[in-house]
Amino acid sequence: MKSPMSIDILKTTHALKIVAFFFISISFFYLGKHWSDGYQQLIFFTQDSDPDPNQNQAVSISPNYNKSFNISIPIGQNSTEPVSEKTLTQPPPAGDSVEKFGIVNENGTMSEEFEVGNFDPEMVDDWVNETQVEKEGSDSVAKFTITKFGLCSRDMSEYIPCLDNVDAIRKMPSTEKGEKFERHCPEEGKGLNCLVPAPKGYRAPIPWPKSRDEVWFSNVPHTRLVEDKGGQNWISRDKDKFKFPGGGTQFIHGANEYLDHIAKMIPEITFGQHIRVALDVGCGVASFGAYLLSRNVVTMSVAPKDVHENQIQFALERGVPAMVAAFATRRLLYPSQAFDLIHCSRCRINWTRDDGILLLEVNRMLRAGGYFVWAAQPVYKHEEVLEEQWEEMLNLTTRLCWNFLKKDGYIAVWQKPFDNSCYLNREAGTKPPLCDPSDDPDNVWYVDLKACISELPKNGYEANVTNWPARMQTPPNRLQSIKLDAFISRKELFKAESKYWDEIIESYVRALHWKKMKLRNVMDMRAGFGGFAAALIAQNLDSWVMNVVPVSGPNTLPVIYDRGFIGVMHDWCESFDTYPRTYDLLHAANLLSVERKRCNVSSIMVEMDRILRPGGRVYIRDSLVIMDELQQIAKAIGWHTTLRDTAEGPHASYRILVCDKHLLRA
Repeated sequence: MKSPMSIDILKTTHALKIVAFFFISISFFYLGKHWSDGYQQLIFFTQDSDPDPNQNQAVSISPNYNKSFNISIPIGQNSTEPVSEKTLTQPPPAGDSVEKFGIVNENGTMSEEFEVGNFDPEMVDDWVNETQVEKEGSDSVAKFTITKFGLCSRDMSEYIPCLDNVDAIRKMPSTEKGEKFERHCPEEGKGLNCLVPAPKGYRAPIPWPKSRDEVWFSNVPHTRLVEDKGGQNWISRDKDKFKFPGGGTQFIHGANEYLDHIAKMIPEITFGQHIRVALDVGCGVASFGAYLLSRNVVTMSVAPKDVHENQIQFALERGVPAMVAAFATRRLLYPSQAFDLIHCSRCRINWTRDDGILLLEVNRMLRAGGYFVWAAQPVYKHEEVLEEQWEEMLNLTTRLCWNFLKKDGYIAVWQKPFDNSCYLNREAGTKPPLCDPSDDPDNVWYVDLKACISELPKNGYEANVTNWPARMQTPPNRLQSIKLDAFISRKELFKAESKYWDEIIESYVRALHWKKMKLRNVMDMRAGFGGFAAALIAQNLDSWVMNVVPVSGPNTLPVIYDRGFIGVMHDWCESFDTYPRTYDLLHAANLLSVERKRCNVSSIMVEMDRILRPGGRVYIRDSLVIMDELQQIAKAIGWHTTLRDTAEGPHASYRILVCDKHLLRA
């Protein structure tokens, strides 16, 4: 037990320690304040924005105070590339970033959510073809102007640059083989540099599936098809709408009955299982493809831009996959062994001309074991000229090694062989010959037709695709034939791309309300392996995707078709073969930063505007380095823009530029 004296000593020592610590603390505080009087300190807030330098300040001001800095310079100084005058038509502003646009909601606040396809025709943007001041800041911020793209003349409302080049067509030495229906793009510097206007009275398209059966007359104001084909149950006009009963020249009683007829003729043609991807040649208003959609078959419907006005525009207005294309002198822009079934119903094509060169193009695109369905007068009419045409067709298909399966009524069906055995066993000198082994049947960009048979791969694996829907997620064997650096890891790349887009589209659906958007006609402008299209199907979005494979990258189009999707090869330095106002959504991932090295980015975006519907939306997922440039071009076009972070966050090197197109009024 401690004595009272010991306790007193401990108490006294403790008190002395407290007192000493107190005096030491005051001393350090005094010294610190005294020594800091001659040094400037950073502050985060001051109420006096213009301090008097002759007046003593209680708090010193940072030497950086009241100076502005461009923080984008240190962020991008290691990767930013100078923008050439060729790349950017409009000068970028030197100052603040582009302001965001929105719509005032019912609470009076700004909202950045728009529903694709839903717009009030009275709520349109007045568009003046002149240079205007877009933003004006205080004296400390520089003013800047943007030159808007002007509206084209009203007579260009259906303009397709590479198909309406009248001057080039006029200079052609011959058009007897349909050359005038092929691509003849304007010379460099003479392309589209204005915004294609909508026709007078344009309205928001009728949403799918109702659009399959009716569209607004004012959106495609042409009556030639009604006059020519009204009696064949193609199309009729009812006041302010066109109606589509579902018929065709050879199936006036309706496409569904016609499809049932084909399935009964050849039970092996199982729509939606073994038959997933089809091509309809000379499609009319695409009722054949429209009714196949309900059987899980996606059809590329094609027709030329000819005297039967606007067949493809009608198809796309209905919400059916289609594009302008013609059998003439060049290969169509689809890969070899793309289609499980190719159909021609009174398509007005002479398949046997020039040693069968046009049917040989069908043979190139038809999958090994695939079917060719022909419904035409030579099949069923017993007239001398028509019977001669039928015999010529039988002779040609025999030399092509096609197996004639059946003729029933006005329909005939052939099947392409599964391998090369028949080709190799033909008599010497039989025409058409096999193509040279150096010929790449997947090379299609501006490639002339060849009167030869594209030989099948010796292992025959390209015919063996899995039935739908399993083929959508199954890495196809042709994945190994794509010209990529990777070889062993290709299946992993395929699966990784699918997972990547699954997660992104799921986030779009959740956060950006994609299921509220009226999406029907969608284009993926740089499709890769088709993972974006697969993700839309996984999210049960009622849309179809035109998968575009740019010529500037690897040709992955065969993989896209093997998965059960449709697509096309294209060079984005040129115009796309479709009518204006045909897509609800354009998706461009890592595209414009690549193409800007080859061509004018503003020209690509003006082309995007041409094919985008008013009320439609653009998603540009690309490098932060070019986002300022893209925003300025988008604003000059008249799009309403929002810049969003990717899932990686605000410090990622990529951003998402979301653009909404409003109806412009001159």
